[in-house]
Amino acid sequence: MRAMSLVLAAVLAPMLAIGPVLAANAQADVVQKSDAGFVVAAEQDLPAESPLDVWQALIAPAQWWNPLHSWSGDAGNLSLVPEAGGCFCEKLPPPKGAPDDMHSGSIEHMRVIAAMPPKLLRLSGALGPLQGEALTGTLTVVLKPLTGGGTHLTWSYVVGGFMRQKPDEIAPVVDKVLTEQFVRLGEAASHKAAGPSDQEGR
Repeated sequence: MRAMSLVLAAVLAPMLAIGPVLAANAQADVVQKSDAGFVVAAEQDLPAESPLDVWQALIAPAQWWNPLHSWSGDAGNLSLVPEAGGCFCEKLPPPKGAPDDMHSGSIEHMRVIAAMPPKLLRLSGALGPLQGEALTGTLTVVLKPLTGGGTHLTWSYVVGGFMRQKPDEIAPVVDKVLTEQFVRLGEAASHKAAGPSDQEGR
């Protein structure tokens, strides 16, 4: 068990080292924890972005997912099909020196189980190092219009099953990593809402 803890610590060390810089109005937390699993959640107001702007950014993870938290090291290899059964997947390029007919590798990060644009996206899957455990994970993203314009963004990730790492140790790391991604999503949505002409003037 100690050996497993050391291995997971090595895998998670980069995630801890680059913990997210939260937007001023973002609130994130580990909201529940037990031997059976954990729940992490966050919310954030995006006053300049409509739910449609945020949705369009959400379904394009290549624009906002941190490549340090990908298997290939390149966020451009990520894609998401926003329909039931659709895949949040990553292409892995063939290794150097591979024969021309060698298939590229791929990773299924999550599977879409509900898509209600531009209100709700729900996915199922164990992210990152959790994929190697006997776990299920459900990520729910909710977009609600704010009075006067903008979007209230909330997400929750519910993880349960058997894992070789203690929830007390893994849950805060998962919270940090996912919160970073959703802060980056808000930034991507802001660029989308601004439009090309406004971005050129910045």
